[in-house]
Amino acid sequence: MSVFSGKRLSPAIFQIDAERMRKGWYSDVYFANTVKVLQTLASEGHTFQGESQLPHSVVQDVNNGDLVVEMQIFTRRQPYSLVAGVDEALAILQSCTGYFAPDGTFVNTADQLEVEAVQDGTFAYYGGDSLRVQPVIKIRGRYRDFAILETPILGTLTETTRVATNVYEVLEAAGGKDVLFFPARFAHYKIQALHGYAYSLAVQAYNAKYGANSQVLVSTYDQAGWWGGSGNGTMAHATIACFLGDAAAAMLEFSRILPVSVPRIALVDFHNDCVGDTLRVMERMFKRYWEYFAAGDYTEAQKYKLAGVRLDTSSNMRDVSVAPLGKRELDCGVNPRLVWLVRRAIDQAYTSWSLPTEAEAVAAAWCQDVKIVATGGFDAKRIREFEELAVPVDIYGVGSALLENSRATGTNNDFTADIVRVNIGGVWYLLSKAGRRANENPNLEKVDLTKLE
Repeated sequence: MSVFSGKRLSPAIFQIDAERMRKGWYSDVYFANTVKVLQTLASEGHTFQGESQLPHSVVQDVNNGDLVVEMQIFTRRQPYSLVAGVDEALAILQSCTGYFAPDGTFVNTADQLEVEAVQDGTFAYYGGDSLRVQPVIKIRGRYRDFAILETPILGTLTETTRVATNVYEVLEAAGGKDVLFFPARFAHYKIQALHGYAYSLAVQAYNAKYGANSQVLVSTYDQAGWWGGSGNGTMAHATIACFLGDAAAAMLEFSRILPVSVPRIALVDFHNDCVGDTLRVMERMFKRYWEYFAAGDYTEAQKYKLAGVRLDTSSNMRDVSVAPLGKRELDCGVNPRLVWLVRRAIDQAYTSWSLPTEAEAVAAAWCQDVKIVATGGFDAKRIREFEELAVPVDIYGVGSALLENSRATGTNNDFTADIVRVNIGGVWYLLSKAGRRANENPNLEKVDLTKLE
């Protein structure tokens, strides 16, 4: 699966559309044009007639159409990228490297490639000098056999690596607190599995580096499809609407019906009154909890153990419990003052309940165990600000920020592929465009494409 398991994902999991990919359906047309030119030259037995930076004695008999090259693939996000998508890139090479014979039959030549690649979950570092990069894949072989695959390979690496790196930076900002993966609604559903896989790599990378135990919490089943996990979630605002706006009634039925493996996390911003809804939910949930607990039915009582409350106040609204200060960042949305107010309300909630003496200690512990989940417009910068202020958020939910690709915010993870060497007469010669050169990466390992299964 990754550097963490030492195993690569099976090519079958990616469901590569090999038939169309081999024909260039997913490729920039200029690659198809290049393949056409090189194939024609090869069939004509054409030899090089131009001028080169290499000595004339070396290049005079080169058949351009059959040129064997070394291509390196790298990214330039500073200061690092958490690399992902390598296994899918290898799957593309395995199934789509080759050429079409005159009768239209595809001849697969993947076994003739020499490939080196890092494992998913590896860090690649970049300091700003394009002459000093860390390749994540190196390919040696006849260029016209894999030229048309550059676009889908780079796209795969770019999308997956960007999400993985974004997630990792959010985890660092959150100091290892659990981060719910909520970007499903901001991208096409067909790439949920890719995104969820990238997220899982980031969580594993963070845990490995910091000795943490952050959970992998995706919101859809497809996001967990590549690594055998499961979707997670509680309720939507629409659930509360189906209970005519009564969040407490919704939580009671939710808790009665669903298995205890589903965390009881209440949405409390439906009426733009997070403190009020929190207190109403807590009182009614604990009342039911205590009924079973006092009767010794601890299994049933566990159904009504409130795991947390989720604040999701819209960024253009000020919660009724927050006194206005005249600044949007201090007044609106899920802001530090609102979180503190809710935390205080949670911890003190039981003091206003009419409880028998023997229930007081149980109620106090029940309240203290209630966590706060903050969602709505969070990114690494905003989470870092919350953490620096020691705002009592226990779990962050992050959505579109994890998909961000912007040079302004440093989240772009574009990959590049360059030919850096050519093989002439069995000898490798350095040859690349200006501003590029062959580089090494100690994390590269040889990959036999024929043994990927």
